Amino acid sequence: MKIIIFLTQIIVALHSITFPQKQNETFIIEGEKHLTNLKMLSDVGENAEAYLSFDEQKIIFQSTSGEIKCDQVFKMNIDGSNKELISTGKGRTTCSYFLPGDEKIIYASTHLADENCPPPPDRSKGYVWKLYETFDIFSANADGSELHRLTSSNGYDAEATVSPKGDKIVFTSTRDVDPELYVMDIDGSNQKRLTFEKGYDGGAFFSLDGSKIVFRASRPKTDEELSDYEDLAMNGMFRPTTLELYVMNSDGSNIQQITNFGKASFAPFFHPDGKRIIFSSNLKSESGRNFDLYLINIDGTGLKQITFNETFDGFPMFTRDGKHLVFCSNRFNKNEGDTNVFYADWVD
Repeated sequence: MKIIIFLTQIIVALHSITFPQKQNETFIIEGEKHLTNLKMLSDVGENAEAYLSFDEQKIIFQSTSGEIKCDQVFKMNIDGSNKELISTGKGRTTCSYFLPGDEKIIYASTHLADENCPPPPDRSKGYVWKLYETFDIFSANADGSELHRLTSSNGYDAEATVSPKGDKIVFTSTRDVDPELYVMDIDGSNQKRLTFEKGYDGGAFFSLDGSKIVFRASRPKTDEELSDYEDLAMNGMFRPTTLELYVMNSDGSNIQQITNFGKASFAPFFHPDGKRIIFSSNLKSESGRNFDLYLINIDGTGLKQITFNETFDGFPMFTRDGKHLVFCSNRFNKNEGDTNVFYADWVD
């Protein structure tokens, strides 16, 4: 009888314990004190550049999975449900974003030049990115219909993001050979160049109030670096092994360098307070392949590591209230190389 009573007490005690939900807690790695309630929103494929709609109820992102051979644009609900292809399914796409009101989207695509995936970059030159000159930026309805071309320059036009104010789009273009940042109105009019220094400039985002832009850039200095850079640029490529972060006013004035790590730092995004930037970097990686998220003040002080995953964490985006974070990661993937979209509560 005593044994039965003892076992009953154990069962009751076990029922009273609150165990962590698998989807919410096991994705968090030791040391990630700023993240809680972490959820995986996709489960297979290469999913990247996941950005929130203006009402923060949907996410738009690019994905390669299943029968899709190169990135196409999808959208889904904030909980990962109702994943839907919204690009043409032709060519290669990149860098999608919602427009104000969430009834329209923008993204870059190569489909006008060729319905097939463009060829991969020439790896005989090492690890390089190909800036396909067939990329142009398009707008469309949120379901992908009524596609409208916004750029038509002779060169790469991509990496477009939208000001939270809803009035401007910032993007990267090689129309002047050197990859530079440009800005245009929502309808594609009034295209204006913002950066003029030798080197790649890209991956730009506006601050919440639309007054500043943060971006990644390479700045070759030595004769060897300049020669390598110019050779690649003439062939629509660049080597992303050294990228630093910069901040400027939204009109291109007062450019300030934030990082000086000599590493590859990219995907910077303003915290809603406008005083800090979250970004991805291989700062502490000996192999150069491990990217984590970091937080830094806009004056370059106060560097803090946010994620401690041993593979890749990138493309972070805060909600407007700063209480949630969307990012992409290789953590806990089903297949090697898979990158998934994650959504977390942010603990400041």
